[in-house]
Amino acid sequence: MATEVKTQTAGNMWKVLVKPGDAVAAGDTLFIMEVMKMEVPHEAPVAGTVASVHVDEGAEGLDADQTVVVID
Repeated sequence: MATEVKTQTAGNMWKVLVKPGDAVAAGDTLFIMEVMKMEVPHEAPVAGTVASVHVDEGAEGLDADQTVVVID
């Protein structure tokens, strides 16, 4: 079953650290958002393989609860 990793708050995408096909462990940082000049890392809740990435590095104006990475 696929697991969606979503943005926790609104902000800009600073760095995307994974790409489709990458193996990840629970707790690995998947992407880092910039929120009010602070870096907010988002971690994998489960181990698996990155199935897709839906936001490009540098994207601005992301909403809270937006799907960024899907892990199989």
